[in-house]
Amino acid sequence: MTWSIRIGRVRGIDIFVHWTFLLFLGFIFTVYLLKGEGVGMALQGAGFLVALFGCVLLHELGHAIMAQQFGIKTKDIILLPIGGVARLKRMPDKPSQELLVALAGPAVNVVIAITLGCVLILRSGLQVFHGIEILGGDFLMSLAAANVALVVFNMIPAFPMDGGRVLRALLASTMDYAAATRIAAGIGKALAVLFGFAGLIWLSNPLLVFIALFVFLGAQAEADAVQTNQSLRGLRVADAMLTRFRTLVEADTLENAARELLAGSQQDFPVMRSDRVVGVLTRPQLVRGLASAGRDAAVADFMLRNIPSLSELDPIEAALGLIRESGASNIPVLREGTLVGLVTAENLHELVMVRGALGTR
Repeated sequence: MTWSIRIGRVRGIDIFVHWTFLLFLGFIFTVYLLKGEGVGMALQGAGFLVALFGCVLLHELGHAIMAQQFGIKTKDIILLPIGGVARLKRMPDKPSQELLVALAGPAVNVVIAITLGCVLILRSGLQVFHGIEILGGDFLMSLAAANVALVVFNMIPAFPMDGGRVLRALLASTMDYAAATRIAAGIGKALAVLFGFAGLIWLSNPLLVFIALFVFLGAQAEADAVQTNQSLRGLRVADAMLTRFRTLVEADTLENAARELLAGSQQDFPVMRSDRVVGVLTRPQLVRGLASAGRDAAVADFMLRNIPSLSELDPIEAALGLIRESGASNIPVLREGTLVGLVTAENLHELVMVRGALGTR
């Protein structure tokens, strides 16, 4: 993922840390030093942050591993200064599955908090729980309290927190999925407005205002995504694919590809070997090839291989999911191995607008 550092792989899931997290870690270390706490306390503060994000990583792995039980793969997990994100390749099909996937993350934090609590009791007895502090107190006590806080925060019934997905799953067990999403998203946006007013007027807390904006945009994005899927329900790839497009062959030069790019609106080109698709030359790859190898380089040297494809009879949701999952701007459509069309992100967007206009009418 762009601007992220890969730190490992668990159960086939790549784990990334965004560079801003490292910046945040350095900021915490510097704050301790500026407060005159000394290098030891600064290292302890940075170490607590690393341990806390280790708990966040386990939280996201809880989501991902539960999703695997339902045949849902996770593209990757990325850690950010504001938390973590497990990018599932698709959402669960059934409300009961979404409920379990949503609850799996907070359940991990509950287990961590209980485990740390048991360790603290064995070490110091029940009096250890007097005067709990998330920051500045005993390391294990602070980490246990932080995990409890993570559970409480994530169970707020608002997208994109887990509580919003739990609410949607419960509603969807008794009503239409799209209606359940609209209700859950509406509740999330209402809570976001309350958070925003509280942060601006009563508490003068910029962080609460930022959280409110995050929740509002997340709720709206979830509602829009479900509305898009709803508007395209029942359509096939053949209903959305482009049937007039240009192709290249492996022996074409990058100069020929550049002429095709400049001659029309098409940006990516299927590369053919006889009547079979063997790759796609994207605009970024074309520009990179021209800059590094010159105009006479062959298209085959810079095209993307092992590209995903669709059948014209596939549901349109499959095209949406594949474009989101792969990041490709267009997907070849094959009929018995022969190229018959292209599905592009732009064309899908236009189809959504047309369907939306017809539905409004």
